Amino acid sequence: MVETPGLQRGDVLLVQLDPTAGSDIRKTRPCLIVSPDELNDALSTLIVAPMTTGGHRYPFRVPCRFQNRNGFIVLDRLHTIDRARAVRRLGRISSRSLEKSLEILHAMFAR
Repeated sequence: MVETPGLQRGDVLLVQLDPTAGSDIRKTRPCLIVSPDELNDALSTLIVAPMTTGGHRYPFRVPCRFQNRNGFIVLDRLHTIDRARAVRRLGRISSRSLEKSLEILHAMFAR
């Protein structure tokens, strides 16, 4: 488990998503923290969006580049995870990709 103090919205973690069921996104993969910092500081859980280098462009997937790889932030597959699922911190997503992700989340939940 990664040391979890100070994790912020926009950080990318390697997260163990197994066990899964049905069509859940599987395996250990990078995930973007999308929960607000106030929640990240107060709770033992984080809201994350898995990231993938596969798949197709969909309205709720943000194209991004992270660690020299092109892929998508999969906002239609949000997870609330316990911090114990975090393997390690990988870095931060670009501010542009984070802003676009938050815009889409707003459109998904506020309309």
